[in-house]
Amino acid sequence: MVEVHEDPQLGLDSDEDDEELSDDELQEAFAKGLLKPGMNVPLIEPKKAINNVEGLKKCLAEFKRSLPWAERLDLTNLPADDLIAKAEGKAQQSEGGEDINAEDDFQREMYFYRQAQATVLLALPKLHKFKIPTKRPEDYFAEMAKTDQHMQKVRKMLLIKQAAMEKSEKAKKLREQRKYGKKVQTQVIQNRQKQKKAMLSAVKKYQKGMTDKLEFLEGDQDPKPKGPAAKKQINKKNPNAKKKYKDQRFGFGGKKKGTKWNTKDSHDDVSGFKAKMAHGKGGKGGKRGGKGGKTNKRPGKETRRKMKARK
Repeated sequence: MVEVHEDPQLGLDSDEDDEELSDDELQEAFAKGLLKPGMNVPLIEPKKAINNVEGLKKCLAEFKRSLPWAERLDLTNLPADDLIAKAEGKAQQSEGGEDINAEDDFQREMYFYRQAQATVLLALPKLHKFKIPTKRPEDYFAEMAKTDQHMQKVRKMLLIKQAAMEKSEKAKKLREQRKYGKKVQTQVIQNRQKQKKAMLSAVKKYQKGMTDKLEFLEGDQDPKPKGPAAKKQINKKNPNAKKKYKDQRFGFGGKKKGTKWNTKDSHDDVSGFKAKMAHGKGGKGGKRGGKGGKTNKRPGKETRRKMKARK
């Protein structure tokens, strides 16, 4: 409650509490200097606590009804035993719930869950005692909370969403197929290039006499035989003379440097030694001869020069 003490200089009576000053009058009083701090003092009275026991009991008696339990269906019980904690050998929490942390959502919800389990175990026998059914009958029909028109709208929206999802999936599959098609096309082109390169290489080998196979020509030969017939056919084919000569002269792979070096085995092997041909010795009378046992009858260069000078 706020009381206002008014100055008599304002020309206002204390009996006129219900009347209020207008803005113009307040502005005039402020301009004249009649409004000063401390003139308006708020008086706040402390609140009174009222404990009307009789009134509360009367109100409780008015809305309280002594109905049977079948109409109230209320139960007050402790939570059921924590079977998981028992199986794991953990200490259970107190039945009063003093150890439950209200800030822990999981712990709090598990406490409610076990309490609901205990309530069901207590309520079912009572409901059976009062012959109250606890299961829905097979021919139970419940009216929908929403109208058929609303459900049709919901169904229509669901069908639209489903069609949009199917369209999106179809477009996604088409994109993937295009990517796969491009990939396959690239692989086919690469395979063709490889085949072309291999064919050109085979033609060059055939032209140089490195091979006599014409398998790179389509339709020129019968299909390749399989089994023992193929082995016989491979054995019958022999390299041509040009290939043999090149193999004999240049070899056909492997180490080539140092092939003419002498080894211990070749040094000890004298089976191909011929005394008549060694160091040009042999022939008639043991005289040294040239190729084929013949002596070189041509005079030397100095002798030929002297003979030329004599002429």
